Amino acid sequence: MGRILVIPLVLYLLDRGSPFDCYLATLVFVLAAITDFLDGYLARKRNLVSVLGKFLDPLADKLIVTATLVWLVTMGRVPAWLVIILIGREITITALRGIAMTEGLVIAAGEGGKSKTALQMVGLVCLILGYPYHVDLIVVDFGVVDLVMVGRALIYCSLVFSIVSAFQYGKFFVDAVEAKAKRAPSG
Repeated sequence: MGRILVIPLVLYLLDRGSPFDCYLATLVFVLAAITDFLDGYLARKRNLVSVLGKFLDPLADKLIVTATLVWLVTMGRVPAWLVIILIGREITITALRGIAMTEGLVIAAGEGGKSKTALQMVGLVCLILGYPYHVDLIVVDFGVVDLVMVGRALIYCSLVFSIVSAFQYGKFFVDAVEAKAKRAPSG
């Protein structure tokens, strides 16, 4: 619930748009991502998995990512067509999982989906920060790095993983349905 409740704060800070506000928006977004990780870890470790948690956890993830992506379109940091494809993929996979669940099947997250999520989250952090910054690591001075360009590149990479993993989920779904049909007694 906390991740859902911070969405307006992230969008408000992005809307204000100063470098400091974008920094604060990034901080809130990253804290939400960390709480997602901790929530999942603790639920599994303590065996506190609930039906409500199974529903709210992916919903919160999708809402904060989708809301942020849509807001970034209005700021000119990411193209609308890209966001439409990413949102369409999420709706499709969610629908497939829902149908599979009604059939007693589970479609687990594959490596492509996990890679998509990782690239998307890091890309979103760069896009939320949204300004050029001087990056000087201990051994390498990268000079000024435009984080919008870095973020877009990562989101484009996540798009590739999104499309590939969507086909993988589709194949998993078809295979699971066919396997279930073969196990069913013929009538």
